[in-house]
Amino acid sequence: MMDEADKEAQRAFITGIRGEVSEGEEPEQAATAKPGETGWVVRILDQSGASAGDDDVVEEVKGFLDLAHANAFARAYVRDSVERCRIPGAAERDVLESWFAFGENAEVVDAGEDGWKASTELDDFVSSPATPMERDWRALDPRRLVDEAALEGFSNTAHDDDLADEDDDEAFVTEIIRRKQAES
Repeated sequence: MMDEADKEAQRAFITGIRGEVSEGEEPEQAATAKPGETGWVVRILDQSGASAGDDDVVEEVKGFLDLAHANAFARAYVRDSVERCRIPGAAERDVLESWFAFGENAEVVDAGEDGWKASTELDDFVSSPATPMERDWRALDPRRLVDEAALEGFSNTAHDDDLADEDDDEAFVTEIIRRKQAES
């Protein structure tokens, strides 16, 4: 059963997703899509200081529709960066030093206190290796999202070919069984 605090948290979450605002409240920018044509932006920062310019910005990833998506991407990106700096048998301190020397950080632009920050989880990242799913920032990358309209008229010939191959495989196995039975 849900207690009153859980129910309130669930209501706040749903309200944030829908963009609903109760009387007397102001909408929170963190819960809804950011105004503008690009949505939320995640800035990738080079920890080594070797990037061009004084700001250490490697790139800005645009197009996140909500803050939760941008935060998840930033977290996974940093998680992957820490793992790329981890070598077998290295102490936690060595992993951390390596990340500060060679890794990349990520921050959500204009998110303020609601944006994910590496400093809040960096010790946990260093102390325990990540699973492949925790590192998969590519699955969260908005540049990989496909618009439904782009899929219209797309024929799934690759899937059809796979089905045909499966039929061929079944026929081959059936033929082998027949030969074995004939030999017996």
